[in-house]
Amino acid sequence: MASSRPRAPSAAHRPPARLRGSPPAGADPLIGDLRRGGLLALLVLHYVARGRCYGNQLRDRIAELTGGALSVNPNTMYPLLRTLESRGLITGAWEHPGRRTRRFYRITPAGRWERDRLSAELDVRLDRISRSIEAIRSEIADPAPR
Repeated sequence: MASSRPRAPSAAHRPPARLRGSPPAGADPLIGDLRRGGLLALLVLHYVARGRCYGNQLRDRIAELTGGALSVNPNTMYPLLRTLESRGLITGAWEHPGRRTRRFYRITPAGRWERDRLSAELDVRLDRISRSIEAIRSEIADPAPR
C-alpha cells in the first residue's frame, strides 16, 4: 500500500535553511527599522489616546493590529510605559490603589503632541516600506521567462 504522506523535495530542489545575505532568524529589517523609528511608542500613545489601557491590553492590541509581525514582550512594554510616564507623555493609576493590580494609562497633552510628531516622522518610513512591498509583489507576480 502506498503512503499518502507527501514526499520531501530532493536536496537539489530543497531551499537552503537560510539564504546568504538574509537576516538571522528573528531579525526583521522592515519592522526593525520601524521599531528604531519609534513605532512602539507611537502605537502605545495612539491606543492610550483612545482610552485608558493597561500593559497587557496594549501588547494584545499591537499584536492583533500587526498580525503578530510586531510582538512585544513584557520586558519591553513595561519599561517603555515607565519611560513614557516619566517623560510626562502618559499618566498611570492603579485600578485598585490599595493594592498593585492593573495600572491604567491615559495620554497627556504632551503625549498627544509626541504622538503627532512620531506619526509624521514614521509616515515617511511606512510609505517607503509600503512601496517596497508593492514593488516586490509586482516583480514576483510576473514569472521569469523560461
